[in-house]
Amino acid sequence: MSDSPLTGGCLCGGIRYELTGKPLWMSLCHCSRCRKAGAGVTVSVRARDFRWVSGRELVATYTPEPPFDIRRCFCSRCGTPLGEPEQNERGFPIAANTLDGDPGVRLALHEHVSHKPPWYEIPDDGLPRFPGHVPSPAKG
Repeated sequence: MSDSPLTGGCLCGGIRYELTGKPLWMSLCHCSRCRKAGAGVTVSVRARDFRWVSGRELVATYTPEPPFDIRRCFCSRCGTPLGEPEQNERGFPIAANTLDGDPGVRLALHEHVSHKPPWYEIPDDGLPRFPGHVPSPAKG
């Protein structure tokens, strides 16, 4: 990543954010919840590297019923899934599709592969595959 921040935002442009540090990793989640949220490919970022630039008031949050506890954020105007910004005080996943440029990381793993739909075949990309959740390195 260059010295300038990596930027991102929603489809309508109302929400803008920036990352001042390189994302930790990129992963692809195959669980039904990520698929339905439209944000299966994420980059994990440190909270200290994330900053809302504009449109914070447009960020809407979906809070699921227990036992699920991951709050999904999206643009209240255009519906763009943003991932889980501010979910954790140390770090969180951001929907990779909202980035404007190259994050400097590439897909590192597949998680929740035991929940992938039968119609999808994971490509033979040689990446690690985990049946469930992989803890974020941002938590360490």
